[in-house]
Amino acid sequence: MDTLSYKTISGNKETARKEWILIDAEGQTLGRLASVVAMVLRGKHKTNFTPHADCGDNVVIINAEKITLSGKKWADKNYISHSGYPGGQKSISAENLLAKKPFALVEKAVRGMLPKNRLGRALFRNMHVYVGPNHKQEARKPKQIQLKSIK
Repeated sequence: MDTLSYKTISGNKETARKEWILIDAEGQTLGRLASVVAMVLRGKHKTNFTPHADCGDNVVIINAEKITLSGKKWADKNYISHSGYPGGQKSISAENLLAKKPFALVEKAVRGMLPKNRLGRALFRNMHVYVGPNHKQEARKPKQIQLKSIK
């Protein structure tokens, strides 16, 4: 009897083939951009996806200030933080957050879609968000892609 030995290879951080991807956020809807970026950071678009390992790509996002929100979300969407002290709750609208820290909108949206554990924190460090078309990762030669090309 001829037995074939098939093994499922579990990927890990050392065997992951990480790439650098450049995404232009100009004219993109915030939630749709964030869900694709979270999927790429996690590595779910790859065949060697492993849920417990960092096997995703590094992502560079440019033009973060040109992101769009639908409806009345610019005025109605609030980001709430709390200092931990009584009366320490602060709230800021999306419009004010864009004026103050344009990159924070994209960062908060993507962070909310990553796992809430040490793997999620490690994956978040693989994302770099920049205001404007210039970025500091030119030496990595990131490959520019369109969001619709990622499946």
